Amino acid sequence: MFFRQKKEEVRPRIAAVIPAAGSSTRMGTNKLLLPLNGIPVLARTLLAFEQCPLVDDIIIVCREQDIAPYGKLAQEFGCTKVRHIVRGGQTRPESVLAGLNTCEPDTAYVAIHDGARPLVPQTVIEEAITAAMDTGAAAPVVPLKDSIKRISDGKIIADVARDSIAAVQTPQCFDRALISTALKEAIAAGAALTDDCAAVERLGTLVTATSGSYRNLKVTTPEDIPMAEALLNQED
Repeated sequence: MFFRQKKEEVRPRIAAVIPAAGSSTRMGTNKLLLPLNGIPVLARTLLAFEQCPLVDDIIIVCREQDIAPYGKLAQEFGCTKVRHIVRGGQTRPESVLAGLNTCEPDTAYVAIHDGARPLVPQTVIEEAITAAMDTGAAAPVVPLKDSIKRISDGKIIADVARDSIAAVQTPQCFDRALISTALKEAIAAGAALTDDCAAVERLGTLVTATSGSYRNLKVTTPEDIPMAEALLNQED
């Protein structure tokens, strides 16, 4: 009796695009090279995607002067999935598009993640990617903790129901063709985008909300460094 061998299902190629081209104005120095318990912010971000089994490639998008330092950083911390480090554009959409254009031709999905979010949990990455493969677009969100008010002329005029809003995080994950088209059209129209989801929303595409994490904070100001280190110390 002969048994037919089951054909192994081939997973689509997935790339993580890491925008890291900001000037860190509010920090006063390159925040991505600041240490968090001895490991630079960007290195922690890269390692999160290096360790994700769903991610095949990592593309870093940064300023011209940061290409060499970031390349050295990736080598030092064994980030073997880093395929390219490319120069960003004048705006975030232009920078993200530069990263998308550098992905391998057969890349089907992309996870776009802020370089300054070094504590992103694996569960957040994997849930967003999996949802994007099902629906074409997904992003992690967390509920807001504070009461939300609508303001007009310096006065509180109304409550906003917290169950109808959320704070969006990254990685924001998409079908590569969808987000490429969306960004090109947004750039051509001069549209002001608050994030990458806004680009596909312009096309009428709904973005699936997945579970974010309060640990997935964005390092923006000096006060965020001790907060991130405190979160890391909780793991020890």
